[in-house]
Amino acid sequence: MKKIIIAGGTGFLGYLLSSHFIAKGYRVLVLSRSRKNSNEQGISYISWDARSLGVWSHELEGAEVLINFVGKSVDCRYTEKNKAAIYSSRLEATRVLNRAVQACNNPPSLWINASSATIYRHATDRAMDEYEGEYGEGFSVDVCRKWEQAFEKSSLPFTRKVCLRIGIVLGKNGGALSPLARMAKIGLGGKHGDGGQYMTWLHEDDFIRIVQWFLDNPASTGIYNCTAPAPLLNRDFMALLRRALGKSFGLPSPVWLLEIGAFFLRTETELLLKSRWVLPTRLLKEGFRFSFPHAQVALMHLLNIRKKPLL
Repeated sequence: MKKIIIAGGTGFLGYLLSSHFIAKGYRVLVLSRSRKNSNEQGISYISWDARSLGVWSHELEGAEVLINFVGKSVDCRYTEKNKAAIYSSRLEATRVLNRAVQACNNPPSLWINASSATIYRHATDRAMDEYEGEYGEGFSVDVCRKWEQAFEKSSLPFTRKVCLRIGIVLGKNGGALSPLARMAKIGLGGKHGDGGQYMTWLHEDDFIRIVQWFLDNPASTGIYNCTAPAPLLNRDFMALLRRALGKSFGLPSPVWLLEIGAFFLRTETELLLKSRWVLPTRLLKEGFRFSFPHAQVALMHLLNIRKKPLL
């Protein structure tokens, strides 16, 4: 059986890929700090500390793909303690995976490492892509840049490396869509702030297809934006969501209200207010075709709404 290794695969994206690869007949091993050695739903969980080499590293031998999603969630308050954990969880795991791959006699053929589309600056004037995108400033951007540097640092001649700058993945049972839909259903589905910030999003099915595409295209390597080709303004996205749910009105959330809510929910308003206008130019140029390029159809599909899509 072909073998897939997913480091930090117990979250939303990890489960999406695990289900996909199991259905295709792969053996899926998830490196996890929270689950001890076990087998659940066809997934083998391997214990590791994400910092040091151990018995787990032997599992990389002969793997077709290594996928790394390890990192403390950024959906938290940016206290100094949380910032340190966000940095260390990503950098330490990536560095030890580099060491493990280097030590393999038969290393993984492909290593896909996560990053984030938030690496680009707050953009309302033009779109950012892999060729002409401009990096931003601040904590979250610095995390992405250091994460990518840790991934790129080592030369692995027998392992192809792909870095995915992932946008907001929308899913039926996970990701950002569920909380947004719940708010819209109770009348709170208006714009966030002035609504003029761009949302860079991606349907969960296209996320899976993108990862599979890298397995099937051995010439692909380097940095790719993992986003739908039609980002849209926050106010337009929320309007589409309300229409899909049959809600004619949604109360807007001004910045001051978002700040209060973020404080009590122990998160940061940047997750909603930063304008991420990011395009997947490399994927499109190299022949990938999206099943859900536009948010309107994507929302109808994810919300399982069978009426005719609204224009």
